[in-house]
Amino acid sequence: MTHIQTIDCLDLKQIADSGQCFRMLPSPAGGYTIVSRGRLLRVSQEGNRVSFDCPQEDLSAWLTYFDCATDYAAILTSVDPDDNYLRAAAAAGRGIRILRQDPWEMIITFVISQQKTIPCIRRLVEDISVRWGQKIADGDDKNSAIYSFPTPKELARASLEELLDLKLGYRAKYIHRLSQDAAAGVLDLKKLETMEYGQAMKYLTGFYGIGKKVANCVCLFGLHHIEAFPVDTWIEKILLREYFSAKKYRRTPKNRLYDTILADHFGRYGGYAGVLQQYIFYYERLNQHKISP
Repeated sequence: MTHIQTIDCLDLKQIADSGQCFRMLPSPAGGYTIVSRGRLLRVSQEGNRVSFDCPQEDLSAWLTYFDCATDYAAILTSVDPDDNYLRAAAAAGRGIRILRQDPWEMIITFVISQQKTIPCIRRLVEDISVRWGQKIADGDDKNSAIYSFPTPKELARASLEELLDLKLGYRAKYIHRLSQDAAAGVLDLKKLETMEYGQAMKYLTGFYGIGKKVANCVCLFGLHHIEAFPVDTWIEKILLREYFSAKKYRRTPKNRLYDTILADHFGRYGGYAGVLQQYIFYYERLNQHKISP
């Protein structure tokens, strides 16, 4: 069943290109196919009219997934008019929303993402889903199928050798341990979902294979702590290029430099700096011709 919703500040292509979701794939029929929490959505849009092809009982979940209750127009207008770079990034990525994704899937996805390109991450997430997830629908052609992302118990059945066979490299041992921990309840996902941002960061970084950057990605894209601001080597370069001042930061210890820059330039944004991070990430991909407008 198709449901038409009018939603401002939402651009499916920009969201798909923003590096936060790896199971939002272009459909041969147009629009995108998305799998999340065992549900399947086929979605397309014309202007601000978004067509959700899903069962009626799933529509509310998908509107939540796209964070439709949040006023992104207000976020856009809050950008400092004197910050020319951020204003340009926000204008370029104004259709991006922070998706409310499954924390477990985000843990594994962003462990995979370390030192991997976006196409490679997509392929590995899909391979894991096909191998250990459940079939939830036929694909766009008769020879394909669509699978859910495996639950901790499903993924815990994978041996280290099987994970290595998928070309996961050193990440295989992290995924193997995390799956065992989550299946046993040592990594308590329900407890994690009740935590505030600081608590969640401390909790996540206590597990094998989860560093600060991965934990921030899980907080932003899986737990919807939109104050989280993941910093990878790419974002580091942008912060240095656009916001670093040798005079201002000459006494700042190197291990505190990026946190200090973030506090100085993004602390004013009332707990939604992670949205701005996505605008920046998308804008840089656009400027480097890694994606098309």
